[in-house]
Formats: sequence, structure tokens, C-alpha cells
Amino acid sequence: MNTSLTALAREQLELAVAATSGRSAHTVFGGSAHLLRQTVIALASGRMLDEHSNPGDATVHVLHGRVRLASGDDHWDGAAGHLIAVPDATHSLEALEDSVVLLTVVNRD
Repeated sequence: MNTSLTALAREQLELAVAATSGRSAHTVFGGSAHLLRQTVIALASGRMLDEHSNPGDATVHVLHGRVRLASGDDHWDGAAGHLIAVPDATHSLEALEDSVVLLTVVNRD
């Protein structure tokens, strides 16, 4: 597998900005037959992934823009190049500007 994350990020961001939901995602690696899953997620500015539980060990690598990962009273801001560890708790992800992240998850099941 050889994937340009730069090209994929640009494509997904164009789709997200054009979508009524303000979101777009593409799984780069993994799926139901794998423990590891990597997904490029694009969010238009001001859009978010509402609170959800953490399915396993996870990180968010910011490829473009700025995001805020929040869990309870805590939050972590990240900009392009930052890597944020996802807490083992209910959390949300908000785009502070048009943003693209690479979500990496290792499922516990």
C-alpha cells in the first residue's frame, strides 16, 4: 500500500466543505478483519464529531488546520503536525478551522 496522505487530505477536505454535514472520511488502512484502523477525517470549520466513546487505544494526528479534542472538563488543541492521544473516555472533536486528521485506533475487541 502506498497512499499520499497529503492528496487524500486535500480531497477529503474538499468533500467536507461541500457536504451539508461538513464532514468527510476515508479509511486508509484496516477494517473489520484488522485490529488497527487508520481513517482520514475532514471537518469544515466549526463542525464536530459529537461525543462518543473510545473503541480502543487511539491517536489523532492533525494533518491540516486546528482542532480541539475535548473530554469532560479537559481539552487539547492541536495544529498541523501535532499528535494527540485520545483519552479512554467519552470525547468529541471540533474543527477550529477547516481541518483534516488521521485517526489511528487499535480495537480492543
